[in-house]
Amino acid sequence: MIKRLCSAGALATALVLAAPSPSFAHNHGAAEASSVEASMQSIADIAAGNPDFSTLVAALKAADLVATLDGKGPFTVFAPTNDAFAKLPAGTVENLLKPENKAALTAILTYHVVPGSVTAADVVKLDSAKTVEGSAIAIAVDGGTVRLNDAATVTATDIEASNGVIHVIDTVILPPAKK
Repeated sequence: MIKRLCSAGALATALVLAAPSPSFAHNHGAAEASSVEASMQSIADIAAGNPDFSTLVAALKAADLVATLDGKGPFTVFAPTNDAFAKLPAGTVENLLKPENKAALTAILTYHVVPGSVTAADVVKLDSAKTVEGSAIAIAVDGGTVRLNDAATVTATDIEASNGVIHVIDTVILPPAKK
């Protein structure tokens, strides 16, 4: 089961005590694999193996970032679900997937990646984190809720991969406009 952030006070306990979800990388309803087996998959493999990340995977392919997230790392990815991408204005995703918008798509995707492996227990101690894109993400913790840039809520944490960790978010976050 993916760890859900739910109640105030339970966050720290849930983040430290709950086991990561090896079944997250497999089809729903499949028997859970061991943590060791799950941790041998890269971030890209875990995302590709979960239908809730099909839009993210399509975007990673369009931006030529799959090999990067298959690489050594470690990386921390704040991974938006398909529902998160669906919140963007109509046509946005389709437009970003066009080859001529690769730079903008790359900037958005790398804004969701923090160098190093930052677990949920570490995230709740931060007020910001510098991303691979170069800008910082603002992090706020209120009771049992972790928010990024006052826009995205972390809905699942500490999905371990061979090259880092994934935290699931409910909204696509956008890097600040470059001047």
